[in-house]
Amino acid sequence: MPRKANRPGEDSHAPTGPQLFMEDENMSTKQEVRFTLGQIVATPGALEALQRNNATGFDYLRRHASGDWGIVCDEDKQANEDALKTGARLMSAYFLPDETKLWIITEAADDAGKRAATTLLLPDEY
Repeated sequence: MPRKANRPGEDSHAPTGPQLFMEDENMSTKQEVRFTLGQIVATPGALEALQRNNATGFDYLRRHASGDWGIVCDEDKQANEDALKTGARLMSAYFLPDETKLWIITEAADDAGKRAATTLLLPDEY
């Protein structure tokens, strides 16, 4: 069962909800948030992999929310672009520094267009 990530404000790197822009401290460019993440949760395996790689997950969530789908195939990238219009599920994949693959899945939007949750997980936890 996925475990809740820190509540906004508990971790200075946690997204606090819809924002017009997210900015990386090391970059001078801003990345526009293309959709809301909803509640952010992570599986035990994802949490362990992030910790092992000294990562909070924020950079991967930022990339996901800005439409950088990572290492998914071109067909999945197009499905994500379509999902931004239709409200379907969104999925990104990234390699952590130790080559562990991390998936991020944002649930489909409800009838009101709201996405309830985003989950960080490892492929074998799907």
